[in-house]
Amino acid sequence: MDFYNILLNAHKGFGYLELLLVSLFIIALLATMFGFSGKVKKFLKKTTLFTMIFFHIQFIVGIIMLIINFTKGLNMGAVMKNADLRFQYVEHPFSMLIAAVLMTIINKKVKSNDTISLGIVIMGLIAIGLFAFAFPWTRVFGA
Repeated sequence: MDFYNILLNAHKGFGYLELLLVSLFIIALLATMFGFSGKVKKFLKKTTLFTMIFFHIQFIVGIIMLIINFTKGLNMGAVMKNADLRFQYVEHPFSMLIAAVLMTIINKKVKSNDTISLGIVIMGLIAIGLFAFAFPWTRVFGA
């Protein structure tokens, strides 16, 4: 098996784990938001940390795969004309980059604050929205 296929399988495998972590993050975020005190609990801190870590791992693996594809002579003119290729090579990486940056900010805010603010919740929902937009649902779960 060549290096690209190893990265592709790792990217797919971590994608399933990332779906689980994002689900746990949503549950922890909403439970904290709608909780009686709004205090940040250990569960939210841990899920935010692990979600952020796996966002970064996924992003690094994805960027390496993107660089490998571009060094093989990928034509950006053809990519931008084709909706599927544009999603795979432009929209997916850019949306995941923004989601990873937002998760990093959220992790810092959750770690340093005792209570959750509406801004943290909104950033979390935006990050999850970008993740849901950029996730290749048909590739992972079929059409």
